[in-house]
Amino acid sequence: MGYELRVVRESPLAYAELARAIAPAGFELRGSDEIVTGHAGGRHTVARWHGQVVGEPGSDWQVAQLLRLSTALGARLVGEDGEVYRLRDGVMEVETGGDVAEIGKFDEIIDAGPAAWSP
Repeated sequence: MGYELRVVRESPLAYAELARAIAPAGFELRGSDEIVTGHAGGRHTVARWHGQVVGEPGSDWQVAQLLRLSTALGARLVGEDGEVYRLRDGVMEVETGGDVAEIGKFDEIIDAGPAAWSP
C-alpha cells in the first residue's frame, strides 16, 4: 500500500451522491469502488471508494486528477500527514506545517499524463 491522499468533506458523502457528482467532471465509477478518468484513449484509476474517496497517486497527474475530483465533490485533498493540496492561479501546491511548495502547473501536468514517478 502506498501513500494515501483523502478527499475530505464537511458533510458525509453517500455513494449515490458520489456517482452523480463525478460524472460532469469527467470521472466514472468502474465496478463498485474504482473512480477512473481517461487520458490518451485509456482509462486510469484515480481513487477508490471506501466510504470516502481515497487515492494512492503514483504520478503528479494522479495528484492533479485527485485535485479535480475533490473540487467536483466540494472537498479538500489531504495527505496522511495532514498536508493540504490545492490549486492556486493554475499551479498545484502542497502546504505542510505552514510551508507551501509548488508541485507544478496544473495544465502541463494534466497534459503530460499518468507517467509514474521515478524511484
